[in-house]
Amino acid sequence: MRIEYFQLIDRIVDIDVGGGTIRTEAAVPQESTIFEGHFPGHPLMPGVLLIESMAQTAGWLIIGVNKFAKMPFLAAVKDAKLRSFVTPGTVLSLNAKLLHEGSGYAVTKAAAVANGKAVCDAEITFRVLAFPDPSMRTAMEEWATRLAFPIQALADG
Repeated sequence: MRIEYFQLIDRIVDIDVGGGTIRTEAAVPQESTIFEGHFPGHPLMPGVLLIESMAQTAGWLIIGVNKFAKMPFLAAVKDAKLRSFVTPGTVLSLNAKLLHEGSGYAVTKAAAVANGKAVCDAEITFRVLAFPDPSMRTAMEEWATRLAFPIQALADG
């Protein structure tokens, strides 16, 4: 997890483009300036960043489903539930399922688990558009490489 770059997942564990599912992993850093204020003496991962981690997981699924031709942009978060605290050093297992895609939107259901315990879940909607700039697509392809995005999954899906 590279909080300072807003890259909140570390690797793609599994993606099934045809089945519309993905699993990722993220290790909350032991130290970050975020924990200095959230909360002094009792550091916790901010809920909004947990939701963003789920959104990034779901976003990579949508990129895969669209074979890197389109980019998902967060449009809505519905029924978000923060179920337990996440402390520095926690390893999160995140998953998302594509519920609907069409008419320029995609709806997903995402969740995060730590140590076998539910951390949070939400329904996340994205606006799906062509990449606004070729350099953004290139940057996303480079990021995908760092995440071990299984390019062969695009051919399988």
